[in-house]
Amino acid sequence: MHRMQQIESWLAGVCVGQAYTLSPASADASQRRYFRAQFADGSTRIVMDAPPELEDSRPFVQIRGVLGEAGVHVPQIHACDLEQGLMLLEDFGNTTYQQALNADTMQRLYLDAIDTLIKIQLASRSGVLPDYDEAFLAREVDLFAEWYVPKVARIELSAQQQGWLAEARRVVLDNALSQPKVYVHRDYHSRNLMVCEPNPGVLDFQGALYGPISYDLMSLLKDAYVEWEEEQVLDLVIRYWERARKAGLPVHDDPTEFYRQFEIMGAQRQLKVVGIFARLAHRDGKTGYLADIPRVWGYLRRTAQRYIALKPLLKLMDQIEGVLPQVGYTF
Repeated sequence: MHRMQQIESWLAGVCVGQAYTLSPASADASQRRYFRAQFADGSTRIVMDAPPELEDSRPFVQIRGVLGEAGVHVPQIHACDLEQGLMLLEDFGNTTYQQALNADTMQRLYLDAIDTLIKIQLASRSGVLPDYDEAFLAREVDLFAEWYVPKVARIELSAQQQGWLAEARRVVLDNALSQPKVYVHRDYHSRNLMVCEPNPGVLDFQGALYGPISYDLMSLLKDAYVEWEEEQVLDLVIRYWERARKAGLPVHDDPTEFYRQFEIMGAQRQLKVVGIFARLAHRDGKTGYLADIPRVWGYLRRTAQRYIALKPLLKLMDQIEGVLPQVGYTF
């Protein structure tokens, strides 16, 4: 049976006697697809299509339960068939943070997201989610050398360049591993936060792990899709730090040191994201992600310029930039 026929057949069985129309809602960087079911009474639901041979939906169900118990606004599951990889979910509407953020809305929306992040972190317990451990963090960093370097930069790293990257890798891993651990969404950014009531609705949480406390804040404020002035980012980091301390979260006592942890944590994610975007383009044909690489590269460059420990990374970036084609790049 064709996959769309399978979806239609399942939905007809779940929504017996209800007329509906089905239209694409969104897709993400994985193999999941989302459809909106519009019913005759005007109500809507989201159908999540996650073919079981490609995507394991069990973490989605587990983590949805964990976050829901923490008071986070995650979608209700109205029906679920793990064997077929199909779910019928609450619909949070069409307005993502990416679409709604502007100079007038940013503080309100980000403070809502920060308050929700603190709820997630306060619920944290060891042994519930898998550890965001050194091996996992290192595999992510290594995507840069595996995909970005050969496929986008189109170079082979010399022994010296490999050494620079190894030094930077060690710095970002040590920084991540030195931080207190909390629940980490891992993609807490403007495309996965929906403007709704209560705000925000949180999506795409199935990859959550137990790891560094600064990670999700950094994902939120150094977003691959939305960029703000550094002064605005610093202001929001301090607002998070003040609220987190008041809530009893184990953030560093010194806000300057917390900001350093936040920025170097960003270097780990930015190396990963550049690698993932290159992989999405060259392995999966999702070439639109290439347009977002310069923004992420810019974050990485500014951090490498700021911290002496990341000077080897800055040297490598300088040499890569020297060979990159200029078309489509702004750095």
